[in-house]
Amino acid sequence: MSLQELHTTLSQRRRPEDVAEMLLPLLEHQLDRGQLAILQRAVNHSLRRSFWQHTAMSQVFRAPVGAEKQVRKAAELFKTEINEALRYAASSEVEAVLCQLSPLISKEPGQNDYLNHRLDRTGRKAAGLDISKRQYNKLFRSLRHIEHKLQKMQAEAYKAEMEQLAKHGLAHQISYEEFARDEATAAFIAYYTARCNLRSEFTISGQQRPFDEVAEMLLQRCYEPARKGLAQWLTPVPPVPKATTNWWALAQVYPAPGVLAQLSAARQGELLGQWTTILHSLATYLKQVWEVNSFARHTMVVKRGDDSSTWNAAAGAWNKARDNWINLLYALGMEFVLEAMCFGKALRLMAADVVAWHHSAGQGLDPNTQVWNALPLPWEVLINEATCTAADITTACQRAGLDPYKSGWLAPRPHGVVAFRPTPELVHGVSVANPYLATILKRHRYFSGKPM
Repeated sequence: MSLQELHTTLSQRRRPEDVAEMLLPLLEHQLDRGQLAILQRAVNHSLRRSFWQHTAMSQVFRAPVGAEKQVRKAAELFKTEINEALRYAASSEVEAVLCQLSPLISKEPGQNDYLNHRLDRTGRKAAGLDISKRQYNKLFRSLRHIEHKLQKMQAEAYKAEMEQLAKHGLAHQISYEEFARDEATAAFIAYYTARCNLRSEFTISGQQRPFDEVAEMLLQRCYEPARKGLAQWLTPVPPVPKATTNWWALAQVYPAPGVLAQLSAARQGELLGQWTTILHSLATYLKQVWEVNSFARHTMVVKRGDDSSTWNAAAGAWNKARDNWINLLYALGMEFVLEAMCFGKALRLMAADVVAWHHSAGQGLDPNTQVWNALPLPWEVLINEATCTAADITTACQRAGLDPYKSGWLAPRPHGVVAFRPTPELVHGVSVANPYLATILKRHRYFSGKPM
């Protein structure tokens, strides 16, 4: 197994057990007996070692459907050649086709109004187009279809980017050169990213936390071994960072205080700038999605007609970016910023059946919903349309019975180390023991809320 193969998993959705299987030949001669036993707990549940050796869950993130169909039809109509090796899944490839074909009928990009932007007979003659009106209309419609498809691809690509951002932060943006600088760093990043990418389960007992005992062991390898002897028992031993550890790459995936402390102030500021830019982009997008929908803000329970997938992807990305932004403020000693401006979390939409399950268990509506309703919409605060301070959030949390720090409203929620738990086979969040049965249930739309 090469580091190159391990790096490709950062933009995939491989099961943590399978990433651990990839790590085993890389690390087995470097780990002591206790560390190897911890890693083996995950490896034992990899697909390669399972009875089924199959999973019904996709191991890649959802990608936008490309414009290959539209481009090939346009090439047929224009009687021109295109690159047959391309699948036109990237916006740049589609844009290149438009730049190639649009001048052939004197069409400007973005001019797609069928009534006002087509050339009449005089315009076609002036442009040197010796073709019939019917043929010209076909060519115009063909390019219009490609432009509309390009806009949809760009929107879906941004949504796919948000889905990854919400799960694992900036992991998929780490270059191979940065990733491969240190083997111990690469091992932690690959496994922890896979843990972050776990799918949400249909449950009221909380989701799995990504930082498990395997991740803790791999992170400890990024520090020097603790000193031995009597002094170890008399005084706390602060972890000593290894000189070879790539803390910059680590901070893009796991921006915990201990990791950020290893970065220079300039690097911390650079990371703060990245997350601030992402927040501004998300603020504009969240506002657009909010305004074209009619979400039930007082409950945040999804109803028919709500675009819940887009909203939840954007809200998840916002909350991840917000957590990292606040973490960096504390690392830079700039937490005073929150006293003047502290935008809140964006609540995700909840399925009605999950909410009903909460009520049947006597839990009621999530108290975070009360805080969400008491505060201005978060993007309004960021773009200076409303004011919200740390004091406002503290008051709202106290009224809802929440600790503003431990609940994640004024600081990223603290976490401990959880025991390793095998990845469940899920069909729309519902655990199914047999992966082949899961494939059949998914095919027939069980648990999807759609007609079976």
